[in-house]
Amino acid sequence: METKVLPRISVFNELCLSLEVCSIHPDLKEAIKKFRFRKETNNAAIIMKVNAEDQNVVIEEMLDVEDVDDLKNNITDTQPRFALLSWTIKHKDGRTSYPMAFIFFTPRDCKPQLQMMYAGTYKRLIEECQLTKVFQIRDIDELDDEWIETNLAK
Repeated sequence: METKVLPRISVFNELCLSLEVCSIHPDLKEAIKKFRFRKETNNAAIIMKVNAEDQNVVIEEMLDVEDVDDLKNNITDTQPRFALLSWTIKHKDGRTSYPMAFIFFTPRDCKPQLQMMYAGTYKRLIEECQLTKVFQIRDIDELDDEWIETNLAK
C-alpha cells in the first residue's frame, strides 16, 4: 500500500488562511477606513499587532515616516506585525503616485502559536483593507528603497 505524504507547508498555509483566529478591533476598522481615503501626500503607516489576551488585531502605532529606515525602526524584528502603508513614489516620467500596500512581517524565529494567530487573521485583515498590493516579508532587512521601488511602483 502506497502512503501519500502531503506537504506540510501548503496544508498549514491553506488551513491558516481559511481561519479567522482574531477579530479586528472596531477602532482599527475605523482607522483603516480613514487611512484609505486620506488626502495627505506624505509617507504613512498603520502598524498593527495581535493582542493575544483578547484575540483582537489592534493599532500598535500610526505614524508618518520619512523613509524606509524610519519605517523599519518602528517595526519589531522578533514578532509578526501587519502594516498598512501609503508611500509617495516619484516616477521617472515626472508623475507622482501614492500607492497603498498591506505588508505582513513574519519573522522565521517567532513562536509558532503567535505565527498561527497572525496567519489565521491575515486573510480577513486584507479583506478589511480592500487592497490588492499585498506582500509578506520574513526578514525586516528585505525592506529597503529597492524593495519599495520594485513592489509599490508597479
